[in-house]
Amino acid sequence: MELFLILHNLSANNIKEKIINREITSQEVVEELFEWICLKDPSVKAYLYLDKEGALLKAKEIDKKLNNGDKIGLLAGIPVAIKDNICTSGIKTTCASRMLENFVPPYDAFVIKKIKEEDAVIIGKTNLDEFAMGSSNENSAFHVTRNPWNTDYIPGGSGGGSAAAVTSDMAFMALGSDTGGSIRQPSAFCGNVGFKPTYGRVSRYGLVAFASSLDQIGTISKDVYDAALLLQVVSGHDGCDSTSSKMDVPEYLADINCINSKLKIGVPREFFGAGLNPEVGNAVTNALDIYKKKGAEIVDLSLPHCGYAVAAYYIIATAEASSNLARYDGVRYGYRSQLSEDNIIDMYSRVRAEGFGSEVKRRILLGNYVLSAGFYDAYYLKASKVRTLIKSDFEDAFDKVDCIISPTCPSPAFKIGEKITDPLEMYLSDIYTIPANLVGIPGVSIPCGFTTTGLPIGMQIMGKYFEEKKILQIAKLFENETGFHLKKPEIK
Repeated sequence: MELFLILHNLSANNIKEKIINREITSQEVVEELFEWICLKDPSVKAYLYLDKEGALLKAKEIDKKLNNGDKIGLLAGIPVAIKDNICTSGIKTTCASRMLENFVPPYDAFVIKKIKEEDAVIIGKTNLDEFAMGSSNENSAFHVTRNPWNTDYIPGGSGGGSAAAVTSDMAFMALGSDTGGSIRQPSAFCGNVGFKPTYGRVSRYGLVAFASSLDQIGTISKDVYDAALLLQVVSGHDGCDSTSSKMDVPEYLADINCINSKLKIGVPREFFGAGLNPEVGNAVTNALDIYKKKGAEIVDLSLPHCGYAVAAYYIIATAEASSNLARYDGVRYGYRSQLSEDNIIDMYSRVRAEGFGSEVKRRILLGNYVLSAGFYDAYYLKASKVRTLIKSDFEDAFDKVDCIISPTCPSPAFKIGEKITDPLEMYLSDIYTIPANLVGIPGVSIPCGFTTTGLPIGMQIMGKYFEEKKILQIAKLFENETGFHLKKPEIK
């Protein structure tokens, strides 16, 4: 029991060092973690599926390598959770949808291959909003994940399961996807580190597509060092993804505590206006004061077209979603209605009516509408032009500064059920994260404070294309000066 109380609190790197130094075996780590999950997940409901048998087999394989003196991978024995829209061979990948309720992929996503090669232990698949479409985790077809800090509140979305699992110590790190903030927003609400890399830095091969020009796989971790560790493993070119970058991947962990020049931090005034919760605004302002004390220059910026980001995003994302989800017809794979139909059109209609949830249907309808004859130029083409203008805003800003800092979200986590009947209000919770996806730049959310009611507050750091290393260094500078990432919720 004493060992059990120590293990679940540790960072991924701490666990790795203990395994490599033979202070503990990988099998012991996995066994103790599953005990903790059995205690805490009934309250949080972070997981959709657990693979205890597979995890123990991998742990024993790692222990055998160590006993034989064989080379061990970068993630030696670290238990990792996987968002359930990333394909895992032999393990269900449902996207939290009835449409894929029994789908078992015949192959691993690129990122899954990479973490397996580096000796990670996959614990299971985490809950999400159906097909990653949502901001609260209330759109899952199976159950609602709850925020570990207060189980009456949402953990964020779409990747709330991964964020909740890491925060509640039911995984040491996790993989997620970020289309409009689905890593950073739940990380802010749950108080951990969520990193969205540059578009193309990490292969999307094996990620079930939502909006292909916006989707990006990234990391959720307990601290910045662990984010760098996992990002190091999953980054790199993949011939199976035509959008995958061939740029060299730097050593993210090297010099992570060093910044060689005086920082210029841009603060966009559009992100600190109406609609921002005062406690969130104060926490980020206080964080900027810490950077000032460390010698950074704070530069006032304007990103004038970001006010149109949400509108542009929900045209582009729904248009791409309607195309990507057209493949789910009940014929080739996926859900098939048990009721007989007279013709194929009626069969398609019943399959999609029964297999998709209300939010997915809403986005398919919106996407088909904006792409339809007579509306394409008025909506999709115009949104694409706005996207270019937003990109220009950021390029101009990065000519003046090293990074841009803002709140991750305009408010802390909200109560379950509070916004579910108001889609527009729900969509606005991603107002600060969406621009990075439209532009394709990297961004990270790190904890920077707590509300008076004890809910975490996140701060977002955005950087230039492929400057993940600099963002990690900037985030680590703040983390070294504070202890927000060390606080833990008490889960009943």
